[in-house]
Amino acid sequence: MKYIFITGGVVSSLGKGLTAGALGALLEARGLSVCLQKFDPYLNVDPGTMNPFQHGEVYVLDDGAETDLDLGHYERFTNSKLSAFNSVSSGQIYWSVLEKERRGDYLGKTVQVIPHVTDEIKNRITKAAEGVDVLITELGGTIGDIEGLPFLEAIRQFALAVGKQNVLFIHVTLLPYLKAAKEMKTKPSQQSVAKLREIGIQPDILVCRTEEAMTQEMREKLSMFCNVPIKAVIEERDVKTSIYELPIDLHKEGLDQLVVDFLHLDGKDADMKPWIEVVKRLEEPKSEVNIGFVGKYIELQDAYKSVYEALTHGGIANNLKVNKILIDAEDIEAYGAEKYLKGLDGIIVPGGFGSRGTEGMILAAKYAREKAIPYLGICLGMQIAVIEFARNVLHLPNATSTEFDPNCDNPVIDIMIEQKGVTRKGGTMRLGDYECQLIKGSRAADAYSEPRIHERHRHRYEFNNKYSEDLAKYGLLVAGFNPERQLIEIMELKDHPWFVGVQFHPELKSKPHQPHPLFTAFIQAAYSYKNRPVFDLRC
Repeated sequence: MKYIFITGGVVSSLGKGLTAGALGALLEARGLSVCLQKFDPYLNVDPGTMNPFQHGEVYVLDDGAETDLDLGHYERFTNSKLSAFNSVSSGQIYWSVLEKERRGDYLGKTVQVIPHVTDEIKNRITKAAEGVDVLITELGGTIGDIEGLPFLEAIRQFALAVGKQNVLFIHVTLLPYLKAAKEMKTKPSQQSVAKLREIGIQPDILVCRTEEAMTQEMREKLSMFCNVPIKAVIEERDVKTSIYELPIDLHKEGLDQLVVDFLHLDGKDADMKPWIEVVKRLEEPKSEVNIGFVGKYIELQDAYKSVYEALTHGGIANNLKVNKILIDAEDIEAYGAEKYLKGLDGIIVPGGFGSRGTEGMILAAKYAREKAIPYLGICLGMQIAVIEFARNVLHLPNATSTEFDPNCDNPVIDIMIEQKGVTRKGGTMRLGDYECQLIKGSRAADAYSEPRIHERHRHRYEFNNKYSEDLAKYGLLVAGFNPERQLIEIMELKDHPWFVGVQFHPELKSKPHQPHPLFTAFIQAAYSYKNRPVFDLRC
């Protein structure tokens, strides 16, 4: 087994997750099997209860694990099969250690960070590495954070135990550019590496995030002061068009060859053709579409990261550029739908929690329905479409979700029976992979081209089945359901070019090389709408 540990310095949000995913893609392109793992030093058990404004989206795996958004990068860039073992927080580690202490597993010993916490971390590394050639583990946060010290100590010990010839340390750092001086500075990176070396870890490769090209002099300076070979000082510049350029850029820098040589891996030459084709489609699209994205967390880019990427993938599948027009749902509430949605080729309403902004989302769904604009509703977005239809087509008084109004007259969206007694918020929703049986002849069935699918979920509230017949009479049809529990998964509007709402999160299974069928079909419908014949009524 070979192990790669990726740390970060100077500032947070450097792109360590993207670097880890791109490196995994390069190793897979060389015929090696890889798995990726994320260490998060925060004390939360997982990000499931965190505000999207603070932490970004919660990425859900097949087994229902609520994880950091970096695991989305891992799955989009590689073929790794990820589970709860691949997402580890300090909260999980301490929880496990304390449970063992309560059971008496430590036989009366004093429980300490070393060895008990560090041993638990090392056990998670070993479990995640089973069955692959290389495990890539990313440590969240920045060198110097007090929360990350147990993880750094654990990987230092781990390298000693398995042999340094089997372990590679990569440090991702920032080279800030000072406009006044018109130069980049290496001193913060030098100090970051010095801090890492104090802990007992010497990086083998330095990946330098930069806006400008590095000079040979800078590489030599970093090499000397950071004790890293010149060839192992890697430039990682901001990409021009898309994050999917990153594997190509790092390959040109020789990162994958360095890793293969250092770890004595038997890997073939990297086949970069699939990534080159993806980037080509992004750089040379045949046309473009404008998609209105009506959300409640749009101020933070990472809050809807997977949906944004899935829209890009749908564009790749159709050889189209997708322009995402971000619209705050509360703005629609205040100023109306026409101001923000007129002229769009498609409208998407993503997931979310709470009542804030939902009336604006309802207006967006109504606008898409009445103007025959392609609509894709995801999780809350599906529920919004149902509420809008029940109010404005069936004219059901006070039709809404019990999430917004527990005492409403017509709860077309209601909480599941087993959820009504839930008091613990973390990990108690309907989470992970569930089967969905598609209705033959539906747009969803046409998109998937198969009768049964599996998709990932994250929600508490469901479509209220008692309203399905009434809605169907007016054209809002069930297009997919969970056969085990008869839960409605997909709703479609019959007399509409393309109007689909799904209870699950299809964005979580979309990749640049394997765009999700629903996003592919949605973007295709948006392009058809854009190019629809428009008749001049004056003729």
